[in-house]
Amino acid sequence: MAVILNIETSSTNCSVSIGKNGDLISLVEKDDAQYSHSEKLHLFIKEALKNASLSFSDIDAIAVSKGPGSYTGLRIGISTAKGFCFSLDKPLISLNTLETLSHQLKIDEGVIVPMLDARRMEVYSAVFDKDHHEIRATRAEIITPESFGTYLNEEVVYLMGPGAEKCKEVVTGSNIQVVTSKHVPSAREMARLSEKKFKTNDFEDVAYFEPYYLKDFVVTRPKKS
Repeated sequence: MAVILNIETSSTNCSVSIGKNGDLISLVEKDDAQYSHSEKLHLFIKEALKNASLSFSDIDAIAVSKGPGSYTGLRIGISTAKGFCFSLDKPLISLNTLETLSHQLKIDEGVIVPMLDARRMEVYSAVFDKDHHEIRATRAEIITPESFGTYLNEEVVYLMGPGAEKCKEVVTGSNIQVVTSKHVPSAREMARLSEKKFKTNDFEDVAYFEPYYLKDFVVTRPKKS
């Protein structure tokens, strides 16, 4: 049983929640294509604590979305989480972004493929069963008509998340369901998942923990005019 501050900044959604014993008691978030995380995150943390009538001294642990996702977003969220852990002497919990995202979709049968856009026709994806257990690990992949063929022959495949929309014209078939309602990573689903890790003392080494980028960060230079 714990009070956990959850931070999610891996996508356009800057999201903060407070979980108490696994129940969501406060949520502050804004989905902004301009990636205003550096300006909003600390304000959202203060607002989330205020809404829950809590102070930093009440927090038992800090949980953060570790990636994959936006390089800049992940750096902002994880550096903030680590800073709080050092200053408050609290443990750090990390959650896989795609696993957390998968919990936004409830199905009775089939598999869930949460996706984050990785530019062009590439996505970050993983595959989860109807109970949100991972059955294929997270990876960066270029979407082709053959993607997810292993699962298409046996069950319904639900593509969801910010990377799913661009797959509609490429991955087709009667077993493919592209979830059109907007799902972005959120700290809402983190409350219950971070509580489970807290109970088993599944903590990160604050000094050495790094974002799960999955791909190397490539700096591009502007072309000379």
